[in-house]
Amino acid sequence: MENNLAVLIDGDNIPSAYVKEMMEEIAKYGNPTIKRIYGDWTKPQLSKWKNVLLENAINPIQQYGYTQGKNATDSAMIIDAMDILYSNKVQGFCLVSSDSDFTKLATRLRESGLNVIGIGEKKTPEPFIVACDRFIYIEILGSHPKQQESENNVEVDKDKKKQNVDKITPKVLNLISSTISDVADEDGWAFLGDVGGLLQKKQPNFDSRNYGFQKLTPMISSISNFEVESRENQNGRFKLIYVRNRA
Repeated sequence: MENNLAVLIDGDNIPSAYVKEMMEEIAKYGNPTIKRIYGDWTKPQLSKWKNVLLENAINPIQQYGYTQGKNATDSAMIIDAMDILYSNKVQGFCLVSSDSDFTKLATRLRESGLNVIGIGEKKTPEPFIVACDRFIYIEILGSHPKQQESENNVEVDKDKKKQNVDKITPKVLNLISSTISDVADEDGWAFLGDVGGLLQKKQPNFDSRNYGFQKLTPMISSISNFEVESRENQNGRFKLIYVRNRA
């Protein structure tokens, strides 16, 4: 049975250009039965959302900013999330924001046994990232050349996708190496599926796409520190990928 997800979007902190790719990404993890976006729709900077919301069947929730300098959107999202939690209609949440104010909410939802996926920009503070089961940087979901995002005063140029690719640092190599060792057999070989799952638990924002690779297999294969071996399963219908650290 497919998991039902509640998708709650902070309209004040997410650029509208990525919504189509974002919804396609969310569909990999479950069925987004509840889709809501929060913001003060009287503000002109949110006008670009209109067509995007219609195309993706996202329900806009009006939230006026009652006090200067205070973010009423956060409170509205949190209240709705708790109402949805107690309704028992979903098995997981997707919180779309780059705001650390949702850290406690993510923690509370996970304490209730629900899966929490976070989506936000690379500027998202670490506490919110690690509070989620998985965190996906919105920049890796698509490239939008020559597009102006006036609501964030950010110009996205032709080289944005290239600029967004992170370097595979010694810290990343150590993380992968130690994870392989954690799940390896006596000969040092580890099933790549187990490696990927444990990497996600150790570091929720770990994603091969952050480093320019669509999948973990080509990323691991490109690094000389690791050996990769393809094996047939018992039925011989598909290959199983195993990896180990080079001596």
